[in-house]
Amino acid sequence: MRILVFQHVATEHPGSFRDVMAAHGAAMTQVELDEGEPIPAPDGFDALLVMGGPMDVWDYDSHPTPATEKAFIREWVGAQKPYLGMCLGAQLLADSCGGTVGLMETPEVGMRRMAVVPDRLFEGLPSPFPCFQWHGAEVKTLPPAARMLATSSACRVQAFAIGHYAYGLQFHMELTRTSAAEWGEYPEYVASLERALGPGALPEVQADVARQYKQLHDAAWLIFENFLDIAASRAAPAQGMGYGG
Repeated sequence: MRILVFQHVATEHPGSFRDVMAAHGAAMTQVELDEGEPIPAPDGFDALLVMGGPMDVWDYDSHPTPATEKAFIREWVGAQKPYLGMCLGAQLLADSCGGTVGLMETPEVGMRRMAVVPDRLFEGLPSPFPCFQWHGAEVKTLPPAARMLATSSACRVQAFAIGHYAYGLQFHMELTRTSAAEWGEYPEYVASLERALGPGALPEVQADVARQYKQLHDAAWLIFENFLDIAASRAAPAQGMGYGG
């Protein structure tokens, strides 16, 4: 299994998902888009993992290759190849495939419990399960062929899927024990945090992550194992294009 990873900033990496890949013998190829690394040809990769980042889907200043990235995502999903996007990665999936993304009235930051509809990606998980939020933008409208998997009062589109192979999760599952502290070093993230929770809230957010970390990590492991199973089941080349399946 070969996993292609799009990374938009150094601290938003696959995190605990790397341990799942190692346990299952999956090879990971990371593309540091913020460092100007080129996107490779899709041939030979079995799944695409797209991480978060402090930029927005419409931000062409701090992120120099959004049009190229979106075109790649559109073609990848059109070929019905497995995709998992976290936060910005979910928004890019929606935007690339005909949905819309915009700013939230109030950012969402901190630990939450997420209820989801039954789906192969969430097999074995309790509902609700713990997840982590840190975003100031959201999917406003889903792509035409997408189906909703999770919603909440704070953010209408928390998780969605195109077919049974492309998934967007607005929340984060891939955290390590140090992720919240690392993200708190970015001015864009601090601005969202303080708009949502007020100045000086980062230590409490970190403490809340620490209190629930084992449950979060266990849920993340199951979700990514399920995604690898989905990718393995679709390893044979998909026939045709479109968003069915």
